[in-house]
Amino acid sequence: MAKDIPVYVFTGFMDSGKTTLIQETLFENDFAAGGEDRILILSCEDGDVEYDIEKLKTINAKVATIDSEEEFNLENLTRISNEYKPDVIFLEYNGTWGVDKIYDEPLPEGWVPAQSLATVDATTFENYLNNMRTMMMEQLFKAEVVIFNRCTDATPKTKFRGQIKSMNRPAQIVYERADGTIDDSPEELPFDIDADVIEITDADYALWFMDCMETPKKYDGKTVHFLGLVYNPNDGKLRKDVFVPGRFAMTCCVEDIQFLGMKCKWDKAESLGHRTWVDITAKIKVEFAKEYKGRGPVLYPISVEPAEKPEDELVYFS
Repeated sequence: MAKDIPVYVFTGFMDSGKTTLIQETLFENDFAAGGEDRILILSCEDGDVEYDIEKLKTINAKVATIDSEEEFNLENLTRISNEYKPDVIFLEYNGTWGVDKIYDEPLPEGWVPAQSLATVDATTFENYLNNMRTMMMEQLFKAEVVIFNRCTDATPKTKFRGQIKSMNRPAQIVYERADGTIDDSPEELPFDIDADVIEITDADYALWFMDCMETPKKYDGKTVHFLGLVYNPNDGKLRKDVFVPGRFAMTCCVEDIQFLGMKCKWDKAESLGHRTWVDITAKIKVEFAKEYKGRGPVLYPISVEPAEKPEDELVYFS
């Protein structure tokens, strides 16, 4: 039986910082301390930053290249694996290739994806997302860690987090400044979380929803007010004292529209028609909910009033 060979996957568009991150991991984070493991960097694109081959030799690391997507196949990868006999692999994946080749197609015997990291240039993220959304999502939607680099004080971190979470909710997000330091300053929210009643406008709904679902503890006991569309189908999926107010949200285009709704317990829930609009003020309690498969925010209404459909039914991650 072949031994497991951990594969660390680095995705992201060209010039987003993959090569730099790999070299920092190897040389600055003591990943290769001791130099006993044979390290293979499998590079699938030629970016602006080049590998320091002589320096890599000092940690028993080598670089192999794959020049086309057609060459990223089981036969060729097996040949490379047999030639270099690596103990660990750093895969610098091409930012224009589909990641299904990594996760859905066979890999050489022993290769085991260990961690997936995606690098994003904060200065070009929105432009790429607006103009090449499908390709961008390909690089991000399975990443366990998304690293925004080249961040400044003007980087809209809250907005970026909402956009990433809309396509990859479990991802851990890291913000890195141009000098390589981690920006761990608090993200500014566009609403007052300390208000007696947190007013959530249509413009802020998507960001509030993602923030509340990701960090529910800071909303525990808070009161919130928003305009919501009722999900309450008469099909037995919900208990009679439960409905789900929410909004349909769009990141960039109609293909990514999704309903962002939160569980709401109310003894009059049965009276609400499916897909009607309500003006709701509710207290948030963090508790176990089977719908979340764990603990999460549950709404307890203070008032639920009929409301008119807004001019624009969609909300946006912007």
